[in-house]
Amino acid sequence: MENVDRQNDEYNIVASSSLTDDHIEVLKQGETFGLFDRYGDIHSLRMGSQGLYHEGTRFLSRFELTINGERPLLLSSTVKEDNVLLNVDLTNPDMTYEGQVEVARGGLHLSRSRFLWQGCCFERLRVHNYSLLPVPVRLSFSVDGDFADLFEVRGKVRTRRGRRLESVISKDGISLGYEGLDSVDRWVTVRCAPAPTGVHPGEIRFDTRLPAGEVVQWDLTISCEVGRRISCDRSYENALVEVERALHSAKADDCLIVTSNEQFNVWLNRSLADLHTMVSDTPDGLYPYAGVPWFSTPFGRDGIITALEFLWVNPNIARGVLAYLAATQAREVLPDQDAEIGKILHETRKGEMAALNEIPFGRYYGSIDATPLFIMLAGSYYERTGDQAFITQIWPNIELALQWIDSAGDLDGDGFVEYSRRSKGGLVHQGWKDSQDAVFHADGSSADGPIALCEVQGYVFAAKRRAARLALVLGHTKQARRLLKEADKLRTQFERSFWCNDLSSYALALDGVKQLCRVRTSNAGHCLWTGIADQKHGMRTAKTLVGEGFFNGWGVRTVAATEARFNPMAYHNGSVWPHDNALIAAGMASYGFKQGALKILNGLFDASLFLELHRLPELLCGFSRRAGEGPTLYPVACSPQTWSSVAVFLLLQSCLGLRIEATRARLSFSQPVLPPFLEHIEMKNLRIGDAAVDLSLERHAKDVGINILRREGRVEIVVTK
Repeated sequence: MENVDRQNDEYNIVASSSLTDDHIEVLKQGETFGLFDRYGDIHSLRMGSQGLYHEGTRFLSRFELTINGERPLLLSSTVKEDNVLLNVDLTNPDMTYEGQVEVARGGLHLSRSRFLWQGCCFERLRVHNYSLLPVPVRLSFSVDGDFADLFEVRGKVRTRRGRRLESVISKDGISLGYEGLDSVDRWVTVRCAPAPTGVHPGEIRFDTRLPAGEVVQWDLTISCEVGRRISCDRSYENALVEVERALHSAKADDCLIVTSNEQFNVWLNRSLADLHTMVSDTPDGLYPYAGVPWFSTPFGRDGIITALEFLWVNPNIARGVLAYLAATQAREVLPDQDAEIGKILHETRKGEMAALNEIPFGRYYGSIDATPLFIMLAGSYYERTGDQAFITQIWPNIELALQWIDSAGDLDGDGFVEYSRRSKGGLVHQGWKDSQDAVFHADGSSADGPIALCEVQGYVFAAKRRAARLALVLGHTKQARRLLKEADKLRTQFERSFWCNDLSSYALALDGVKQLCRVRTSNAGHCLWTGIADQKHGMRTAKTLVGEGFFNGWGVRTVAATEARFNPMAYHNGSVWPHDNALIAAGMASYGFKQGALKILNGLFDASLFLELHRLPELLCGFSRRAGEGPTLYPVACSPQTWSSVAVFLLLQSCLGLRIEATRARLSFSQPVLPPFLEHIEMKNLRIGDAAVDLSLERHAKDVGINILRREGRVEIVVTK
């Protein structure tokens, strides 16, 4: 049943090749990202995702380097800790002439350094001759661009495409063009300095005779152009300075966290670098794009949860997310986009297929949870910053979102928010588990809509409570009282309708005929995070989630191993998602179950030790942990995936019970705990309003000691044990 459903899922990512098998190196900046093999190449002969992408289109589909007609030998490749530079070290194979080896392998060192900036890819190629004789060298780049829409790369078949334009060859490079069916011209241009010795259709060639001990260098600039020709006239050095200056500025307001565990520090630093890599500057502010390669675009749900996970470290991301989502909030009913007045964006896409409405995701609203999550983020942002002026600015958006919850969000007026697809090309399931087989009954049969998910009711409960606090701040006392009463009523109704005593957990959902989907899933953990669960049932749910069948050694599975559709290799039905686990841990901690939060932090930290670059991907397979082995990778998971990257910050916050109340100038720690592998933590530049503090945290046998290293401005620090 599952395989049939996945095959019929129109937007399922076709796994003709595995990202884990390709050993992909990733760069991303703004609207541009690149997927390269470890040699720094892009291979056109493989059916895969490699390429240089810009605004939803793969511009460069082939970029292969050869030396004297052969592929170099790989020494090593890595992306720097800050994610800016891809560095590749290569050497020559045995170079023969008439059967005799003239230059033995290892005589030449080839260095490729690459980064992205403002729609351009900059590369420096250096060749150093370490042999004792001059060496004739012919370097060649094979170049092509297929201008495939990202959804074509994902596996979507198109009946018609645009046309290739005639290539433009110049003395310093080549331009490849495509006229789309959307009447937009797209060009990719490769330029070289100094100029190559030969430029031909599909090939750029450099010939040189390299003296012993000498170095030769070329700089290549690859520009992606949409609708208009642009000029990447910056030098490699100047562009790199601009990149590093922008990154330094972006990190200036972050709280710096350093621990006694160097491996944990590597995880923290990579997570922070991944966040800043994924953040793009939009006309409405900073926005963390969801993930590379499939989701490098604004997603409402992902952006909100990322902002919430990172809020205590730096609230600037949250402000950008709120501003962007307020600006894109639905203002009319558009069934083809699942849009209704007041609804918050699910995702937006650029590219030819979106422009032609071949996919509905140009601006798509098929998300049942982004709207209450938007209100939750607004309330949390105000508590963190005290930024009343901004809350006043977006208050009309919050009110519009509340109206949607009570009207179009509650399709049948039963008090629960539910979804039912209206767009024929949209998503069938519209919670965070949005694959076609994600909502089902205990016997494995699919649940028909409208669907009321358990966690969504929690989001609505928390949204109304946070909105009530904001209403009080803005002087809307009657509205605040009404929202609190509605939240309390929902909580009572939720307990009565969703609690399953035999499962020791909340049911996954109510289907269209109000039958419970009596399935143990991680969704119930979100009911702890939002506080809708009562204390007794919340604790039972928490212990269920870290018990046998759920916790696989790395984290909490999305579906327990006892359930009919459990499959550790399924996208949503048995896998482990880091962001999901972070929210569950936060919920456990809020109910006083810190041991559960520590268990999740331990598991995900252990997983990071086995993963390339210590980077947690979008998800992991849910196989049980085996001694001495790392986690099993999911073949087409995004990596980096932003809400996975910043999960570590919410996990730390949850274990420490850290809360910031800016309007009270107060930083508090409630029953702080740390795992055995973290003996010491320093937090520097933690900003609270106009104040800033540096703290030292020491783990003791039964608690955590907190010392103030620096305090600038007025801020109260309270520790409750």
